[in-house]
Amino acid sequence: MTEQEARAEILAKVKEYCDTYHKKKEYETGDRIPYASRVYDSDEMTNLVDSALEFWLTAGRYTAKFEKEFAKYLGVRFCSLVNSGSSANLLAFATLTSPLLGNRRIFRGDEVITVAAGFPTTVTPVIQYGAVPVFVDVTIPQYNIDVTKLEDALSEKTKAVMIAHTLGNPFDLKAVKAFCDKHDLWLVEDNCDALGSRYTLDGMTYFTGTVGDLGTSSFYPPHHMTMGEGGAVYTNDPLLNKIVRSMRDWGRDCICASGQDNLCGHRFDGQFGELPQGYDHKYVYSHFGYNLKATDMQAAVGCAQLEKFPTFVERRKHNFTYLREKLECVSDKLILPVPCENADPSWFGFIMTCREGVDRKKVVAYVEGHGVQTRNLFAGNLTKHPCFDELRAAGEGYRVVGELTRTDRIMNDSFWIGVYPGMTDAMLDDMAKIVIEAVRLQ
Repeated sequence: MTEQEARAEILAKVKEYCDTYHKKKEYETGDRIPYASRVYDSDEMTNLVDSALEFWLTAGRYTAKFEKEFAKYLGVRFCSLVNSGSSANLLAFATLTSPLLGNRRIFRGDEVITVAAGFPTTVTPVIQYGAVPVFVDVTIPQYNIDVTKLEDALSEKTKAVMIAHTLGNPFDLKAVKAFCDKHDLWLVEDNCDALGSRYTLDGMTYFTGTVGDLGTSSFYPPHHMTMGEGGAVYTNDPLLNKIVRSMRDWGRDCICASGQDNLCGHRFDGQFGELPQGYDHKYVYSHFGYNLKATDMQAAVGCAQLEKFPTFVERRKHNFTYLREKLECVSDKLILPVPCENADPSWFGFIMTCREGVDRKKVVAYVEGHGVQTRNLFAGNLTKHPCFDELRAAGEGYRVVGELTRTDRIMNDSFWIGVYPGMTDAMLDDMAKIVIEAVRLQ
């Protein structure tokens, strides 16, 4: 038997195994309904094993394929696969601190406009690099940045805006992009919860994550598609891409892929910094970087997921619309979500805010107690968390513009349930029924 024949036999067995033992049990009323779950079949598993049989382990042919196909899907020039969405945010922000950006480089003490009603790793890189997050309030029922506060947040130190599209609902890209263009600011779109969402700007429709200077995605299991762990940074700017690749790959100056030598033909004849003439270019570092690469096994799963992804988006949209129609009857008790103008969201979740007189704790306790998993809107108000204790006590390291009134409202009164593509209409019916019961008991 040849190696190719042996591989084909193994992969056929893997397909048979997955089809036999990884079939999901058909939903029955009373089963617990998670807010998110992996949706996959034997394509992902055979890709995973195919990669494992090569035993290259680090970034390789599946990584190259994924980066190319993902960029093509989004309509961007450059994509870099990384090991998580949090790493993607770290890498995107770190890129903006590069000396190659001259006066537009972000320095310690520079300010970055963002929101506190979100996930911490949108903000963490700002603080880690010694920049200052400037928090503004959000809107309800869109749950995105209040663009009327942008000018109030601006100072002579402002260098960037870094915000997420909340639960798949795009923020007001028209207003935010115009603000950034007007003041020559970087725009980083945290697209980790909004992959597949679209926004129409000046008559053209774009995927979210592709309008700003840099976009990020996460492929953690609950997200729109998965590799187990994984993330991506993407851009249309060649210089930003060069910096992204350098900082992802230990900060090195060399552009050779892992296992590749002397692509440029000048590995031993360059002069860099104060290094000796001809120092091995494979070990020249132009940035303080990291190793944030994903494995080829993760990329292999991602390649299979990407082929299914358009159907995932359509099912998420269906699930959201279905739930909204079912829950309209309790809109006097719950504020239901509304898409941003000019947006076509690929929803990550269905978020609700309890109106006056409705106790979220009691609603959530009932919903969870009847088998439906819920989530808060992540941090609620990030500045209230223990990670901010020292900054809060010192009265420095961040700035708040105005009052975070709606942010605090979300912290106290909002929750969400899932719309992931593995949900059936029967699951949606039961979720809606339970939520309706919960609020009518108030």
